[in-house]
Amino acid sequence: MLTDTQVRPRLVRDSRHVLIRELKPVVRDPFSLIFSLLQPLVFLGLFAPLLVGEIGGSTPETLRWFVPGVLVMLVLFGTGAIGSNLQYEMSTGSHERTLVAPLSRPALLIGRALKEIAPIIVQALLIALIAWPFGFTADPMGLVIGLVLLAVFGVGLGALSYSLALASKRREWLFWGVQQTLIFPLLILSGMLLPLEEAPAWMRAVAAVNPVRWVVDAERALIAGDFLDPSVAWGALSAAAVAAMGLAIGVGAIRRRN
Repeated sequence: MLTDTQVRPRLVRDSRHVLIRELKPVVRDPFSLIFSLLQPLVFLGLFAPLLVGEIGGSTPETLRWFVPGVLVMLVLFGTGAIGSNLQYEMSTGSHERTLVAPLSRPALLIGRALKEIAPIIVQALLIALIAWPFGFTADPMGLVIGLVLLAVFGVGLGALSYSLALASKRREWLFWGVQQTLIFPLLILSGMLLPLEEAPAWMRAVAAVNPVRWVVDAERALIAGDFLDPSVAWGALSAAAVAAMGLAIGVGAIRRRN
């Protein structure tokens, strides 16, 4: 019987092994990171110009409002779909082989979730760099803290995506049906594309309990350098709650996996 002091080092070691294993395909095929940027870039290039005059009086002002939402969108779409990778592994039998490996069950999920941090940071920086020539500016410290917030949020969403993949098993249609049904209301009711101030009262009420909305507001405040804005604290709390809930649900699901 392992004691708590023995379990913790083993969990850290096994999570590191899983993390390295999961990062190797990304390093071998970095173009997958670039390809996943296409959707956010389409929104940035085609949607942002429509907001000039509605959000701010100039393109730079509009970008300072819109780019933070695009960064959160990157996390929402990227980590929300990673459970499909696990479904592929289950269909090929490779996931079952990892279950019989001498690895801690929670480490299988924690390592996979941590793997999302590096791509999120790289992609978010690329989006900021692409928007910079068009007038986008960001507070350096706020951008760094914002990236940490996105990483925490992404770990939670990634863990929830893996949990959904485990629950749907090899029924890919079920995974994508649930994922698409949830992700678009979360996106629209977060205010990342359009401001919600003029939305109907019921939409504003639902948006108030949407954790994605608070993360978007926190990113806007941080990138603007407004560290004392209350939305920063609410965004950090929302990201931490999603991460804790995702890891708790995911670890429970993978422990029950036969």
